[in-house]
Amino acid sequence: MRPPTDDPTVLSMVHAPGGAVDLRDDRRGTHWRAEIAPFLLGRYPVTENLHRAVTGADLNPSASGASPVTNVSWLDAIDVCNRISARSGLNQAYSRDAESGEVTCDWASNGYRLPTEAEWQYACKAGTSGYRYGEIDDIAWYADNSGGRVHDVGGKAPNPWGLHDMLGNVWEWCWDLYDEEVYGSYRIFRGGSWAESMRGCGASVRRRSHPSFAIDDLGFRLARTVS
Repeated sequence: MRPPTDDPTVLSMVHAPGGAVDLRDDRRGTHWRAEIAPFLLGRYPVTENLHRAVTGADLNPSASGASPVTNVSWLDAIDVCNRISARSGLNQAYSRDAESGEVTCDWASNGYRLPTEAEWQYACKAGTSGYRYGEIDDIAWYADNSGGRVHDVGGKAPNPWGLHDMLGNVWEWCWDLYDEEVYGSYRIFRGGSWAESMRGCGASVRRRSHPSFAIDDLGFRLARTVS
């Protein structure tokens, strides 16, 4: 199933049931369990076509419209979520303080937002128990098979919940701070990318960077709270 090409703002979302997921931080040696309420998650990462339609910006002029948008910072992703919510007649999930720049999320909003990292990992695993939800060459574009470039969404097999490209192709921004005491405002991204090694494309892999950071193998996926 491919995203519609005639109207890139028609979004395909998958319903994720409530449950729980175990997370870990190998750097600090900590483990914790997160309870997950039902939520919606995009079947695909946000595409170039959708980003262009909503923002009017063309960050990657040579990229296919059906490939995941890249070179977007966490702050860019927050803005796009609000733009798509407004365009869809939904309440915006995010607000940003004009003086401090601090971003807050209204978790009760029906608008689009980034997934939490717990939601992301829970949806990535989709009830499976392994490091990946399938054989890597079947499910992911990564360093050994990508040819050194991003690929159109939906080209690899989905996970059991019908979510494509959860591993490989592009890293995906999540809402969460990584470790505020050590890294300040750094935010988490998940999933691996077309440039990542096999080892780096797994459901539990965590990376982080400054919310203004943008690069050619990092994008994002939309989520929504289920009321």
